[in-house]
Amino acid sequence: MSYKTKIFPATESHIKDAAAALRAGKLVIIPTETVYGLAANAIDAEAASSIFSAKKRPFFDPLICHIADYDMLEILTDHLSPALKRLTKKFWPGPLTIVTIKSEKVPRIITSGLQTVAIRMPAHPVAISIIKEAGVPLAAPSANLFGKLSPTRPEHTLDLQQSVHSIIDGGPCEIGVESTIIRELDGKIVILRPGKITPKQIEETVHMPVITSNETEVPDAPGQLPSHYAPASPVVLIDEGETPSEATSKSVLLAFRKDRDNSPFMAATVLSATGSLNQAASQLFDCLHKLDKLSPDTIYVERVPSKGIGIAIMNRLTKAAFNKVG
Repeated sequence: MSYKTKIFPATESHIKDAAAALRAGKLVIIPTETVYGLAANAIDAEAASSIFSAKKRPFFDPLICHIADYDMLEILTDHLSPALKRLTKKFWPGPLTIVTIKSEKVPRIITSGLQTVAIRMPAHPVAISIIKEAGVPLAAPSANLFGKLSPTRPEHTLDLQQSVHSIIDGGPCEIGVESTIIRELDGKIVILRPGKITPKQIEETVHMPVITSNETEVPDAPGQLPSHYAPASPVVLIDEGETPSEATSKSVLLAFRKDRDNSPFMAATVLSATGSLNQAASQLFDCLHKLDKLSPDTIYVERVPSKGIGIAIMNRLTKAAFNKVG
C-alpha cells in the first residue's frame, strides 16, 4: 500500500504519534472490531466538535465514547446499575455499548445535550493501545461522512483524510457492523441499535425483559435515524433468489449466499457462500463499497434471515434502502 495517503501501519511509533495527536485535540481514524472510528479526545469539547464538522454530522446525534479499562469508565460515569455491570463484565471488551448517566466531565456536545452518555470498550488490540497511550476516553463514531456507508477497511475512510492527523491501519474489521447499543429503563433493557450481541444473549445475562426501541427523529443514541448507512447508488431490498423485473444491465446485485448468473445485472457478488451470517456481516459494507464504485443505477440486495447478527444486518440494509424497500 502506498502511504502517500494518511494511512499508516499500526506500528508502535505510529500508535504513539496518533495518541499524541489525540491529546493535542486532533482527529485520528482508528480500527475497531466493528467499524473504523473517527476518534477525538472525549473530554475535550473543541476536539469533539471537530468530529461533527468533519463528518457533517448533525449536532443532535450523540457520540459513543471508547475506553481501554474500567478506570476510564469512572471518568465518564459514576452511575452503573447492577444489570449494566453484569453486561459489561460479560461482553467487554466487545461490541456492546451501554447508555447511562454521564459525569460532569463529559462535555455536552458529546451527548448532544442529553444527561446520558454512550460507552463501550472495543475488542481490538490497536484501538486499545491507542486509547491507553492517549490516556483519555475517545469519542469515535464511524469514520465516514454522515449517513453514508460505514468503513470496514482503512481505504473506506479516505473521504475524511483531509480532516484527520492520520489513519491507523488495523486491517479489515472482524465483525463489520456497529455495536449493539442498550440502556436500562423501567426495569427493562432497551436495545437502541441492534448489533452482534443479541437480545437473547442480553436476557440470559441479566434475566430482565429485553425490548427494542422505535426509531426517532431526535436520537438518544447513534444509528437511530430511519435513513443511514447509505451508498451513493439507490438500494432496493429483494427476497433471496428474486430477479426484479426492473433490473437492468446497469444494476448490480448483492446476494446472500447463492452465486448466480449475472444476467441481467452488470455485476453480482455474494456475502457468504456458506450462508454464515457472521461472514455476511463482516463482508456487508465492503461489498457495498465495491458495488457502489461501479456507479450502478440500483444496488439490489437480498434480505438475510432476521436472527442473530442477521437482525443487525437487516437494520443496516433497511436504513440504507429507506423509502426504497422492494
